[in-house]
Amino acid sequence: MRQKIQTDQAPAAIGPYSQAIRHGNMIFTSGQIPLDPQTGDIVGEDITTQTRQVLDNLSAVLEASGVSLGEVVKTTCFLHDMNDFAAFNEVYQHYFDTDAPARSCVAVERLPKDVLVEIEALAILESAQ
Repeated sequence: MRQKIQTDQAPAAIGPYSQAIRHGNMIFTSGQIPLDPQTGDIVGEDITTQTRQVLDNLSAVLEASGVSLGEVVKTTCFLHDMNDFAAFNEVYQHYFDTDAPARSCVAVERLPKDVLVEIEALAILESAQ
């Protein structure tokens, strides 16, 4: 059974998509960008600040789904500039400090609202409810 996940602790969708979908024991998040959940404004102008906000937003969506970053098995990360890769990793490793999930990280020409980073995730619930 497919279930839409919605929380006001993360930015509202800015298009025709859900923050996350739960199907069985799998949680699929939409890409999170560095928006303040209350104002919808972009947080920060540098990769470090934006990555923190993205991961905070992602964490909020996952928590609303009944999981945490610890249950993430795969992330897909989109960077506007691969020159930001090292600084991005510095922040990322603090959120996934042990048993980091599998990951793809690619540079793209442009992201929504011209942000510097977007991350989506796949997490697994320990037991389907």
